[in-house]
Amino acid sequence: MPRTGRRALLAALAGGTPAAPRVLAQGAAAEFPSRPIRMIVPYAPGGTSDTMARLVAPPMQAALGQTVLVENRPGAGSLLGTEMVVRAPADGHTLLLADTPLTTVASMHVAAGRPAPYDPVRDLAPVTQLGTAPAVLFASPTLPVRDVQGFFARARERPDSMSVASSGVGSTTHLMAELFIAQSGARMAHVPYRGGGPALQDVAAGNVQATFLAWASGAALVQGGQVRALGVAAAARLPDLPDVPTLREQGLDLVASFWWGLVGPPGLPVTVRDRLLQVATRAMDTPDVTARMAALGVQRETGGPEAFRAHIARESERWGGVIRAAGIRAE
Repeated sequence: MPRTGRRALLAALAGGTPAAPRVLAQGAAAEFPSRPIRMIVPYAPGGTSDTMARLVAPPMQAALGQTVLVENRPGAGSLLGTEMVVRAPADGHTLLLADTPLTTVASMHVAAGRPAPYDPVRDLAPVTQLGTAPAVLFASPTLPVRDVQGFFARARERPDSMSVASSGVGSTTHLMAELFIAQSGARMAHVPYRGGGPALQDVAAGNVQATFLAWASGAALVQGGQVRALGVAAAARLPDLPDVPTLREQGLDLVASFWWGLVGPPGLPVTVRDRLLQVATRAMDTPDVTARMAALGVQRETGGPEAFRAHIARESERWGGVIRAAGIRAE
C-alpha cells in the first residue's frame, strides 16, 4: 500500500468478519456467576493494564462471590489475549481488560494486506470504561528548548537530527508520534522500542529527543530532572502539571489519551453485562482503588456499555486513519 502522507486524514475503519454470537441456555444468565471469572490481560505482568486489572479484580470478586482471576496472555501486540475473549463463551466468565491497542491491531493487519483478526466494535461486548490517562510529551533535558515550538524550531534548523521514540511500531505512542511529526514542518525520525520504559530511558540519556507516555510513567524522571515535560495532549492542563501547557495551547491539534475498560465476548446477555457493570462501577469507586488510580495518574471514567462502544468506534476510526495515512506496517 503506498504512503499517502502523514497529513492525510483517513477515517473509515476496515472491518473484519464478525464472530457469531453464542447464545446461552435459558436460565444460565440468571445463575451468573456460576464459576470463577477470568480477566484476561493481553500483556505481560507489570504494565499499567495489568495494574488496572489487579486493582479492580478484588472488589469485583468480593461483590460477585466468585474468584476473579487475572490471567496474563501476552503475544502479538495484544492480539493473542483479545482473540481468546472474542472466541470465549458469551456467559460473562471470560472478560478482557481492554486498552487503546484494541482499536489499532485490526487496522495494522489490514494495512499489511491481511484480514482483520476481529472488529473491535462488532466482535466484543463493551461493559464499561474504567479510566483514561492523557499523554504527555517528554523530552530530553539536554535540548535547549522549553516548549513545543522551540522543539519544532530546532528540528527545522537541523533536519533529520531529531527523533521521537515510541513503544513499538503500530503502538499508540507511535501513532501519537506520527501526528506530532506531521505538524512539525520538519524532518524527524520515529524510533521504535520494545516498550515505553526503554524509550523513556533513552530520552533521558539523550539518545532520542522525545516520546509520548502517560504522566505516571515519567513523573519520577521529571521530578529528578532526568527528562522534561514539554506538553500535555489533553483538553486542559493536568492538576499534577499546572505549569505545563497543553499541546493545544502551544498551537498543535493533538489531544490523545491512553484508556482502559472491560469488554466481554460478543453476544453477552444484557443481564450479565449489567451485573458486571454494576460491580465494576462499585469497585472503581472504592476508596482504595480511587487512591491508587490517582497515584497512577489515571482519571476515572464513567458511562455504560453504549458510551464505551461509541468511544471504541471513534478511537478505531481515528487511529485506523493515522495508520493508513502514514503507511505504517507491522514489524
